[in-house]
Amino acid sequence: MNALWSEAEQAQAQHQSSARVQNSMKIEREEHKLEKRLCREVGRAIVDFNMIEEGDKVMVCVSGGKDSYAMLDILMKLQKRAPINFSLIAVNLDQKQPGFPEHILPDYLSKLGVPFHIENQDTYSIVKRVIPEGKTLCSLCSRLRRGILYRVAGELGATKIALGHHRDDMLQTFFLNMFFAAKLKGMPPKLVSDDGKNIVIRPMAYVPEKDLSRWADVQNFPIIPCTLCGSQENLQRKQVGNMLREWDKKFPGRIENMFSALQNIVPSHLMDGKRHDFKSIKTTGVADAEGDKAFDADDFKGPTTTELAGRSVIKIQSF
Repeated sequence: MNALWSEAEQAQAQHQSSARVQNSMKIEREEHKLEKRLCREVGRAIVDFNMIEEGDKVMVCVSGGKDSYAMLDILMKLQKRAPINFSLIAVNLDQKQPGFPEHILPDYLSKLGVPFHIENQDTYSIVKRVIPEGKTLCSLCSRLRRGILYRVAGELGATKIALGHHRDDMLQTFFLNMFFAAKLKGMPPKLVSDDGKNIVIRPMAYVPEKDLSRWADVQNFPIIPCTLCGSQENLQRKQVGNMLREWDKKFPGRIENMFSALQNIVPSHLMDGKRHDFKSIKTTGVADAEGDKAFDADDFKGPTTTELAGRSVIKIQSF
């Protein structure tokens, strides 16, 4: 009897061990697929918008959040396999927020072996002194931080400044401008800075935030929470972000379609006279597939299967 029980227990233990091994292998495969997808999407954005060129010195802005950690990690991976030579330098702005663990980033960057610079500037005191209690801190904080980083880029000889904004940030910015600034304006993947001296790039333009969250868990990045703006729960950006996440749950594919729309603009079917010369429109007598079909019902069927930002979207959901 004991022998039979022993055999049964051994068989069960072997089965459990095999299941654990299979589960571990599955997790490892999924993590490898995620890494490949992140590298592919960042590489695609770099090529599509010519973000990094031969001999560039890229200043990678690292805040201590998941997005900037992931950006540095992926750029370092791509640097090893890129067909061009470019250098990276990680830069963090220590804004002297109370309780900020100033040892974490230097320790982490030192272990990575990447060149880095920590810029110490007490912008926290300025923002808290100037902005009344309860008001949004982001605007002034952003302006101060931007000016400092532009200066540091010049001092370090950086030719590009890389920021960790992702696909969801770009969509949020589009809706924020539309809802609160009455503009159809997003967040560009590449631009000349407002001081005219720096080129700013966003290598993670095609990357969804949920992939970055998963990668942060996989890599166990030493996340440093923001105690300045990160604690403000009623920010308009957070509200828009919640709206987009809700849409993504209810209508799979909608986020991808909206992001694709940012790259598929038809100025003649908007209302900006500076972008399209409505006043000079004349008939041509020639059929135009892009012309207005004034009496036809709107048709939003689209293709049955569309490849958007690396994902297969089965159909376009209606509003």
